[in-house]
Amino acid sequence: MPDSRPVAVVTGAAAGIGRAIADALADAGHRLALIDLADPSEAARGGLAFTGDVASAADRDAFVRAVEDRFGGADVLVNNAGVSCIAPAEETPLDEWRRVLEVNLTAPFALCQALGRGMLARGRGSIVNVASIAGLRGVSDRTAYNASKHGLVGLTRTLAGEWGGRGVRVNAVCPGWVKTPMDVADQAAGGYVDADIEQQVPMGRFARPEDVAAAVRFLADPQASGFVNGVALPVDGGWTADASWTSLRLRKR
Repeated sequence: MPDSRPVAVVTGAAAGIGRAIADALADAGHRLALIDLADPSEAARGGLAFTGDVASAADRDAFVRAVEDRFGGADVLVNNAGVSCIAPAEETPLDEWRRVLEVNLTAPFALCQALGRGMLARGRGSIVNVASIAGLRGVSDRTAYNASKHGLVGLTRTLAGEWGGRGVRVNAVCPGWVKTPMDVADQAAGGYVDADIEQQVPMGRFARPEDVAAAVRFLADPQASGFVNGVALPVDGGWTADASWTSLRLRKR
C-alpha cells in the first residue's frame, strides 16, 4: 500500500531549531526530507537525508530531484537554514553580506519556487519560512542578517498573496533569541550576555528550539491553521510587543 503520509522538507535540520522542527513534524506524522551542511541522517528518521549547501544551486537542484524522485514532491517546506554576520555596518565585508543573503533569502526563494511548483499543481501545500524578530525590528551590528530576514518576511507575504488562492499557504515564524550553537558563538565574541536577552524579553527567558518547532508545526497543519496565510508570527516571549524601558519591565516581574 502506498505511504500516504505528508512529506515535509526542512533545511538546516541537523541540529538546533531545524532538528527540533524535524522532530515535531515527524511526531505529527510527516515523512522527512532534510538538508544540512552537516549530515542530517540522525534527524531524518529513515527519510531522505541530504548533505549539502542550500546556497549552492547544484546542491539545491540535486536535493529537489532527490525529493521528487523519492516522494513525488513536498507537502510542507520549512526554510530554516540560516547564517549570521555580526559586525558594524561600515565594517561588514561585501562577501559576507552576499553569503548571508544567499543562504537566508535567495535559497529560500529558490526552494519555494522549485518545490512550490508541485504544490501549486496539486492545489495544496504549506511553506513556513523561519525569519526572526530581526525581520520585524532593527538589531545593531547585524545589517546583513536583518536585511535578509526583512526580505524573507516580504517574500512570505508576497507569495502568500500570489499562491494562497491556488491552495498553497505561505507563513513565517519570527523567533527571538534561541539557545543554539549560533547563540553560543555570538556570545563567545563578547557581544552580549544572557541577562541582556532575559531582561529584554517580558517572559524573562530565551526561546527554546521546541518553542519555534511548535509554531512551525501549527502553521504546517492544514487542519489547525488552514485559514492562516501571510503571517509573520513572533515567537519571542513578547519582545516585539513591549516598548517599555528595561527598569520598568523588570519592576513588573
